[in-house]
Amino acid sequence: MTLRRTKIVATLGPASTSPECIAALIDAGMDVARMNFSHGTPDEHRERARLVRELAADRGRHVALLGDLQGPKIRIARFSEGKTQLEVGDHFRLSTSHPLDEGNHDVVGIDYPQLVEDCRAGDELLLDDGRIVLRVDSVGRDEVRCTVTAGGTLSNHKGINRRGGGLSAAALTDKDRADIVLAAELNMEYVAVSFPRDASDMHLARKLLADSESQAWLIAKIERAEAVADQAALDGLIEASDGVMVARGDLGVEIGDAELVGIQKLIISRARAQNKVVITATQMMESMISSPLPTRAEVSDVANAALDYTDAVMLSAESAAGKYPIEAVQAMARVCIGAEKHPTSQQSGHRLHEKFERCDETVALAAMYAGNHFPGVTAVITLTETGHTPLIMSRIRSPLPIFALSPNAQTLGKVAMMRGVQSIFFNPAELNSSDVNHEAVNRLLQLGHVKAGDWVILTKGDVYNSRGGTNSMKLLHVGERLV
Repeated sequence: MTLRRTKIVATLGPASTSPECIAALIDAGMDVARMNFSHGTPDEHRERARLVRELAADRGRHVALLGDLQGPKIRIARFSEGKTQLEVGDHFRLSTSHPLDEGNHDVVGIDYPQLVEDCRAGDELLLDDGRIVLRVDSVGRDEVRCTVTAGGTLSNHKGINRRGGGLSAAALTDKDRADIVLAAELNMEYVAVSFPRDASDMHLARKLLADSESQAWLIAKIERAEAVADQAALDGLIEASDGVMVARGDLGVEIGDAELVGIQKLIISRARAQNKVVITATQMMESMISSPLPTRAEVSDVANAALDYTDAVMLSAESAAGKYPIEAVQAMARVCIGAEKHPTSQQSGHRLHEKFERCDETVALAAMYAGNHFPGVTAVITLTETGHTPLIMSRIRSPLPIFALSPNAQTLGKVAMMRGVQSIFFNPAELNSSDVNHEAVNRLLQLGHVKAGDWVILTKGDVYNSRGGTNSMKLLHVGERLV
């Protein structure tokens, strides 16, 4: 049985709302369902979340829910005719006082008054994901005067970035705060924060989640140039989060395409080094919005992210609004499995030259290194309450599947994001302590993941229903009576 190690995040939207489509996405390999709070109503998100929960349970699967906050996307307002054509050399103004629905060839409104404070003459503003470029000539009391250096058709509500970053909008808007409450209501496993500037934005989001009695893990979307200005800035943002997303759209606009690939690899590496999950996102199979097959370049993009040991790869418009949402997930799964046959390395030196900080971390790392070096080991089993032990295990490069057994539904959902980890419901509190090891291994035997004669490694704690309690590891021979 081939178990895909790289997980798939699929965004739900108009193209993937029906029960039939969501069921097919789960069957095709969707591990995490993303709700993009930039689109859709709360009731639409509630219905999609309900369907994911029900249809995954029907299939014995644990599919996580990821709520993606809209954040402070800075956009132009509207044109009186819906769009305008800008040519190189044209003069164009962005105005905080111009009527928001009366844009024309010379000026368009913007509802972000800080723009005039953030911009200086000589800055480059990038509109519509960098398709249109404006050079700032001067800044007035209520407008930014520009010259077009890369033209094209500009339509309503297109986004604005500044080359090199530096636009100062706060990361969490009033809408984001309301959506955090919605995420808590839906018991989402993950919440992604858009455009965080630094660790303080993540600390605020964590407080808002706690105030809503949510146990969701926080994902920092790395999409501002400031976040990758140096390693200290990046590490600080990662440390304040439970995971990160390489959000290549806005990040690529702000730092430039040429820098993006190297930065992507750096983010993946630093996230794994800090024991955090990492998602690689944006335009991974963009052509499949309208084509049933990915391009070779898209195949290489997904495969290289898998070879870099990202936890997950993500589909956005491909699954939310495209013609082929199911085929996109199938293609992504196929490419990941293919890439995983040719790993860049199966050897890991993670934390080998550092002091371990916790008992459960020590056991988790010892289990993976033992499994990598002891012939005959075919699986690692971890009994987990919070998901922390399998998270640590999944940072180690290894061909071994990790099976996270837990009675906690949200933990099983969180684990669904982790590279190489499979979720299985298992409640050791219902068993005699002498039967737990045997029944845990027997569960894998029944599911066909191991066979008689295999060796497995099992980790657990002495006390169940406790956090951070993993303190033991056993090497077990499948087929023998295990205690």
